[in-house]
Amino acid sequence: MDRMASSMKQVPNPLPKVLSRRGVGAGIEAAERESFERTQTVSINKAINTQEVAVKEKHARTCILGTHHEKGAQTFWSVVNRLPLSSNAVLCWKFCHVFHKLLRDGHPNVLKDSLRYKNELSDMSRMWGHLSEGYGQLCSIYLRLLRTKMEYHTKNPRFPGNLQMSDRQLDEAGESDVNNFFQLTVEMFDYLECELNLFQTVFNSLDMSRSVSVTAAGQCRLAPLIQVILDCSHLYDYTVKLLFKLHSCLPADTLQGHRDRFMEQFTKLKDLFYRSSNLQYFKRLIQIPQLPENPPNFLRASALSEHISPVVVIPAEASSPDSEPVLEKDDLVDMDASQQNLFDNKFDDIFGSSFSSDPFNFNSQNGVNKDEKDHLIGQLYREVSELKAQLENMKTESQRAMLQLKGRVSELEAELAEQRHLRQQAADDSEFLRAELDELKKKREDTEKAQRSLTEIERRAQANEQRYSKLKEKYSELVQSHADLLRKNAEVTKQVSMARQAQVDLEREKKELEDSFQRISDQAQRKTQEQTEVLESLKQELATSKQELQIVQGSLETSAQSEAKWAGQIAELEKERSSLAHAVARREEELSALQEQLEHTQRELSSAKESVCQLAKDQRKMLLAESRKAAEQVVQEALRQLEEPTLISCAGSADHLLSKVKSVSSCLEQLEKSWSCYLARPEDISGLLHSVTLLAHLTSDTMAYVSTTCLRAPPEPADSLTEACKQFGKETLLYLAFLEEEGMQENDGTAVKSCLNRISAIAEELLPRGLDIKQEELGDLVDKEMAATSAAIKTATARIEEMLSKSRAGDTGVQLEVNERILGSCTSLMQAIQVLIVASKDLQREIVESGRGTASPKEFYAKNSRWTEGLISASKAVGWGATVMVDAADLVVQGRGKFEELMVCSHEIAASTAQLVAASKVKADKDSPNLAQLQQASRGVNQATATVVASTISGKSQIEETDNMDFSSMTLTQIKRQEMDSQVRVLELENDLQKERQKLGELRKKHYELAGVAEGWEEGTEASPPALHEADTGKE
Repeated sequence: MDRMASSMKQVPNPLPKVLSRRGVGAGIEAAERESFERTQTVSINKAINTQEVAVKEKHARTCILGTHHEKGAQTFWSVVNRLPLSSNAVLCWKFCHVFHKLLRDGHPNVLKDSLRYKNELSDMSRMWGHLSEGYGQLCSIYLRLLRTKMEYHTKNPRFPGNLQMSDRQLDEAGESDVNNFFQLTVEMFDYLECELNLFQTVFNSLDMSRSVSVTAAGQCRLAPLIQVILDCSHLYDYTVKLLFKLHSCLPADTLQGHRDRFMEQFTKLKDLFYRSSNLQYFKRLIQIPQLPENPPNFLRASALSEHISPVVVIPAEASSPDSEPVLEKDDLVDMDASQQNLFDNKFDDIFGSSFSSDPFNFNSQNGVNKDEKDHLIGQLYREVSELKAQLENMKTESQRAMLQLKGRVSELEAELAEQRHLRQQAADDSEFLRAELDELKKKREDTEKAQRSLTEIERRAQANEQRYSKLKEKYSELVQSHADLLRKNAEVTKQVSMARQAQVDLEREKKELEDSFQRISDQAQRKTQEQTEVLESLKQELATSKQELQIVQGSLETSAQSEAKWAGQIAELEKERSSLAHAVARREEELSALQEQLEHTQRELSSAKESVCQLAKDQRKMLLAESRKAAEQVVQEALRQLEEPTLISCAGSADHLLSKVKSVSSCLEQLEKSWSCYLARPEDISGLLHSVTLLAHLTSDTMAYVSTTCLRAPPEPADSLTEACKQFGKETLLYLAFLEEEGMQENDGTAVKSCLNRISAIAEELLPRGLDIKQEELGDLVDKEMAATSAAIKTATARIEEMLSKSRAGDTGVQLEVNERILGSCTSLMQAIQVLIVASKDLQREIVESGRGTASPKEFYAKNSRWTEGLISASKAVGWGATVMVDAADLVVQGRGKFEELMVCSHEIAASTAQLVAASKVKADKDSPNLAQLQQASRGVNQATATVVASTISGKSQIEETDNMDFSSMTLTQIKRQEMDSQVRVLELENDLQKERQKLGELRKKHYELAGVAEGWEEGTEASPPALHEADTGKE
């Protein structure tokens, strides 16, 4: 036993050493991971900063190597997510540059790790797209390009990030399917379009009149174009090869769109490559290829051999931090030779040249030949040279082996770091899952408790409900039985009363009989013998009557017994009713307890409501304060824009300014009403917030209109108008500041209104005063055009009725049904237009009466000539559209027209009526009942137009017959041929459709130009009139 104990003491315990060794390994792994993350964080922050300089190559290279080290981009995104990319445009621009380099040269998993942030990149692109100057637009386009690149590589995983592929790999990407090649070419066009868009936008943002490429700011914008040039060269090359492949498989007409798009991109890319090659910044960093003078001819298959792939050359850098100096054999020999020469020179300096040539005085020794000495010396030199060569070979081999071992060690360290990272990630995941499991267990326990309590409550409620239902059924049965008993009691009572009445009658008869018997007995004494027979008959009748009386008395006793039985049943019912009354009393006690609980809950609810009301009050105050601050910021920004005008290219008119001032005045009145309502009911704050925000924006718009109106006004009125506008802005700020005071009960805007009146007075002085005879006739012309439009509508309605009568007389069947439906919908449309014209006349009459003052209607129309011309133009359009629609309907009914013409005419009438509505409501009061009636009539016109289109489409589908082709007798080749012909026909029709749409766009542009010349719009001073704009919207 002692020997065993001593041996056990001698055996060491290996467990602590193993644990300590594991702890040391985990510590080393954590330290390496921390060092790696720190290095990456420093490099990323140095590469992506707010300084307007180009990204340094060494920092970008460190980021790229980091992705290969960790085989992903988790560290990069963890650092980038902490950067304020949405608040600094330069920071976002440099982030796009670094992220583009990572997508090109980083680890392939960078794309997978970045897909989750694709929506954030899109949101950031839309946010920066609102800025039209500086880096904002550049960041928006660059982010859109990065998103396109990620989507392209996701759809086509065969393409690497740097787009370097061989021709065989390109063929494999299409999987030898012409449809895949077709779709791949379209995606490459979209990709290249985004690249060229960024290229062009960067050049447009630079001032090419100066040497911007040598400045830090210019290099910051030009640096990302190196990656764009690399992408564009590969995309251009692959597009050319794919187009040649498609032309060898598909007809040339089918690929006309591809060729047109390629020509456009070829011209842009050639120009951008030429402009880039002339910049000094690119000359020392990249060698940009030049595209051929003429684009490839895809219609000639042999032209593919003439295509030369553009190659972008990046010169090798002078020094690279990744490279290490490696000495070659010749360098070592030269170094040893130089060292030998240096040694010889030092030897000559010390001992002299003669001693160096014969150091041991071999020449003076006897018996030794000089040639043998030279031969021995040469042999020794050769042996030394061989030994030196062997030594150098050994050094070279050892250095090569050392480099290989270092590379292997680096790979093993990287794999070890990856395994450590995976192990740490697994440990973190296990901890997270364990925590989630504990939380889920707790939730499950809580859920089970709640479920049990809910089950108990439901069981109790179900039991109470069953008890209540049983009591209810019992009570209903008792009520029913009680009603039956009452009914039977009534019948018994009736029978008893009848029996009593019979007994009374019987007693009366008995009394009468006794009286008659007495009389008869009196007479019997005189006539005994004579009336013996009569007496006997009477005795018999009396016996019969007694029997009947006994029968009645037996029935009476039976009724009494049944009455006692019913009385017993009624007593039992009374007992059950008393038990039910006790049950009802218990229910009432339970109900009182529930009412007490309800009152307690209501008290808690009232306290909670009070706290919620207080919180809502505080939130309303905070909302009001924030809205007021936002409104003040908008007004202050408008004042700053007024002092520093940027709208030099825009100009406004005085009538627009007057309409905007009127809007501000109405908004100010609405704000005063909202303030009064807020003081009366603090919980209703929505109207006040809306009025404050609307006043701020209308004030800003008014200042903008003042700034644009001053550009066309004389100097003195312009200065006066500017001063009045500044005073108006200051008074508005003071007026808004009053809203924050708690004890203020009245908010008077007299100062603001006086400033508005002053601005209105100055604007009215700027209105044109000269009125010629033609303008004086505008009022009569408006009335004439409106009357002519009404007459045209009535005439169209009459013609439609006439066509309907002819159709009913001459057509039958489906044709008659279609004609009646189409003509009926056209009649409804004409009636709706007639209602709209009447409403428009009423609204115009109201506008003229409210706006002319003491002037006459003609003067009002002349003063507002543009508005009047808009009404005239809209009226003409409505009348012309009605006439054309009736002609189209006539041709359709006769079978010579097209249904599409009728649908186009319907849309044209809807657009013309929309133009008339827009022209009528420009100067109308928003609260006018006539305006509401006009809008209702406009909606009626839209519904009638939709009905016309629907009936036309339905009629067309009924009349047209679909040709059912018989494919049973066709072979596979014939079917394939028919399929190809159908595809060609579809492409031709799509091409014709595109051309017709372009033609339609040009026609609309020319129509707008001619309408502008006819109605006197001034080019470069004002935007399109609102009526025409809304009419265009209606047409769309």
